[in-house]
Amino acid sequence: MVFIENFNKTVLSVCLLLLPSTIQANPVACFHTNMGQFCIELFETQTPITTANFLNYINSGAYTNGIFHRSVPGFVIQGGGFKFVDGSNGKTLAPVNTFAPITNEFKISNTRGTVAMAKVANNPNSATSQWFVNLDDNSQNLDFQNGGFTVFGRVIFDGMNVIDAIEKLPVTNLGGSFTETPIINFDGSQILVSNFVQIDHVEITHAAGIFTEGTLSFAVDIGADQTLAVSLRLVEDNPNLVFELDPASIATLQAKPTDIANFSSQSGQLHIPSVMINTSTVVTNVLMQLANPQSFQFTLLSFDPIN
Repeated sequence: MVFIENFNKTVLSVCLLLLPSTIQANPVACFHTNMGQFCIELFETQTPITTANFLNYINSGAYTNGIFHRSVPGFVIQGGGFKFVDGSNGKTLAPVNTFAPITNEFKISNTRGTVAMAKVANNPNSATSQWFVNLDDNSQNLDFQNGGFTVFGRVIFDGMNVIDAIEKLPVTNLGGSFTETPIINFDGSQILVSNFVQIDHVEITHAAGIFTEGTLSFAVDIGADQTLAVSLRLVEDNPNLVFELDPASIATLQAKPTDIANFSSQSGQLHIPSVMINTSTVVTNVLMQLANPQSFQFTLLSFDPIN
């Protein structure tokens, strides 16, 4: 009960001060491209409309064989607008078929590595299929333009290495909507399909938690009808893995996710059904023990073997 009482005090004090957090474990979309693979954690809890829209485009195949048509080094790389389709004369670039525009859900700042929706100037509620990755901290610019550009995800694991590699590609003016197009191995003569940065396919992974950059993020039921999104930082790795609660990460969830961790105040044990630890690996039945109620430190006890 000491843990619950301390936890509740922390929750109440932090949640009064914080804006919506970005630590909720959410669906992960992994993009396989000819420049490498990168994954995006989608902020479904904070931006449900935008996330649903993005998933609809993925599930419809809109981004399969798509390209990144815009690169502005130090600013953004952008995709979601065009894709290769098969025609009578081979593959040609065509606009992505779009759904109806969605309502703007700006809540999270456009910092480096975040993913946001593109939209029409002077129309906050005009986003459809196009999206971009922030290459730098663009919050002072994009947070205050056009109602704020809705951040709905972040690049996780080592995905920014791929994004940075795309940023370093030469940019070519191909006219029309392709005035700032990143190009691979272009010899200056005829542009080929292979010269474009292409998305081969996109995979969706669902897990209760995500471990990236030394931080484990997940939603947890702590009892007393309280569901939180929290983040635990890895603070020790020898002889045991020890994680400590980041108080600034705590956010109260109004709706309880279907895939959620559970904490028992009686046993002090934390059970996380599944945790995504890299682009292709999800471990299951992660069990932790509360070792220090004052600092909210948990020791990793076990998890199911990786198949």
